[in-house]
Amino acid sequence: MRQAAMVVAGERRWGARRELVRSPWDLAHVGEVAVGEAHDIDAAIERAHAARAQLREWPVHARAALLQATAERMRARADELARLIALESGKPIALARHEVARAALTFELSAGEARTFGGATFPVDLEPRGEGRLGFTVRVSRGVVAALAPFNFPLNLVAHKLAPALAVGSPVILKPAPQCPLTALWLVEWLLELGAPSAALSALHCAPEVAERMVRDERVAVLSFTGSDRVGWHLKSLAGRKQVLLELGGNAPCIVDASVDVAAIAKSVALAAFAHAGQVCVKAQRVLVHESVRAEFERNLLQVARSLPCGDPLDERTLVGPMIDESAALRISTWIGEARAGGARVLCGGARTGRLVEPTVLADVAPHARVCTEEIFGPVATLESWRDFDDALERCNATRYGLQVGLFTRDLGRALQAVRTLEYGGVIVNDTSAFRIDSMPYGGTKASGIGREGPRSAMEELTEPRTVVLRPAP
Repeated sequence: MRQAAMVVAGERRWGARRELVRSPWDLAHVGEVAVGEAHDIDAAIERAHAARAQLREWPVHARAALLQATAERMRARADELARLIALESGKPIALARHEVARAALTFELSAGEARTFGGATFPVDLEPRGEGRLGFTVRVSRGVVAALAPFNFPLNLVAHKLAPALAVGSPVILKPAPQCPLTALWLVEWLLELGAPSAALSALHCAPEVAERMVRDERVAVLSFTGSDRVGWHLKSLAGRKQVLLELGGNAPCIVDASVDVAAIAKSVALAAFAHAGQVCVKAQRVLVHESVRAEFERNLLQVARSLPCGDPLDERTLVGPMIDESAALRISTWIGEARAGGARVLCGGARTGRLVEPTVLADVAPHARVCTEEIFGPVATLESWRDFDDALERCNATRYGLQVGLFTRDLGRALQAVRTLEYGGVIVNDTSAFRIDSMPYGGTKASGIGREGPRSAMEELTEPRTVVLRPAP
C-alpha cells in the first residue's frame, strides 16, 4: 500500500486523519492518504502568497529544466505510474500507459513554452508626443493558483494544472481528485525532489468545504478547475475577482454523413464512446448518422461495441473498466431505465454488474431524456438519424453544453459550415469529439466552461500583460 502525506509549501504533513484509497474494481486497499484540514489550507495560502516575489525571480532556464526533468522521469518510470493510475482510478492499464505518455509530453511542451513565452512590442510614435519612445509588454504571473483536478485523468489533467503554473512562476495549491489522490501526490513529490522551490507547491487531499477556503480567499489570484459543470459554476460564484478557468463537462455529438466509409469509422466512434467506461468529458455521447447509411453504421458500431473487452483494469486486453464508484454506476443504470421507459430501444448492453456497466447503444431516445440532455459520463451512446445537414447542426447546438463535437465528411463545404455554425470550443473534422492533442487550445463554451488549457493557452490564462513604455532620459 502506498502512503501519501499532504504537502504544504514543500513540507510533508500527516495531520490527524488519514483515509484509505480503494480500487474501484475490487475495493482492494491501494494506499493511504493524509487528510488536510482548514489550518493546512490556510497555511498553504499564506506561504504561497508570501512566495510570489521569490518565484517571479526564479529563472526561466531553471523552470524549463525542472519541467523537462519531470517529463524524463515519467518516461523512465512509466510502468509504475500506469499501474498506480489503474489501481486507484480503475482506468484500463493500456489507457493508463497512454496517459503517462501524454503527461510527460505536457511537461515537455511546458518546458519548451517556458523558454519562449513573453510579450510583444507595439508602436508608440503614432502621434508626435510618442516620438522617441519604445513600447512593449511583458507577461507576469497573476499570483497564487488554486488547482482542482478530476479523477478520470489523475496524472495528465494534474500535469495540465501544475506544468503551466510552474512554467510562468506561479505558486500553485493542488487539490487532487478525492477518489484517486495518490498519483497526483506522487507527482508533487517528484517535482520537489527534482528541484522545485518548496514555496511553489502545495497539494492537499481534503473535503470540498476545506478546498473552498482557497476559492474564497482574495490572496489566491486564479481558480483552475476541471470537473462537473454543477461544481464548477458553484465555485466560480465564490471566486470574487479571481481569474477563473473552468474545464467542464459535455454531451458531445458526432455527426456522420453519407460521404464517408462508415465501416472504417465505427471503431473510432465506439472507442470514443466506451473506452475508460466513457468517463471522458469529450466522449462521443450523441451519434447522428445520415439516414442512407444508418443501417450499415449501426451494424458496424454494434459489432465493435459488443466485442470491447470489459473488466479488470490490470488486464492488458481491457478497454472498458469499472465506473469510479457505485453511485456513478447506479446513476447510469437509472438513466438507461428512464430512456427505455420513454420509448428508447436498447440495441446492445444496458446491464451492469456492480460498478461495471456494459457498453450500451440506445436508439429512438426522446430528446428530453437525460441520456441526451445531460453529461452521462459513462459507457452509453445514443444513435439517431438525420436527413438535412442544417437540421443535424441545429440538433447538435440544442444543448446547454459546448465542449467538442466530431464531424465525419468528405464535403469541405459542410466542414466549413460546421465550423461557422457549431457552438463548441472545438470542432473536430474527420475524427471523433474525443480527439485531443495536449498542445492545442482546449476548452468549451456555454455550460462547458470558460478559458482554454493546453500549455501555452493556460500560461496566458495564468499571466497578465504589463505595458512598458521607455523614453530616453532628458
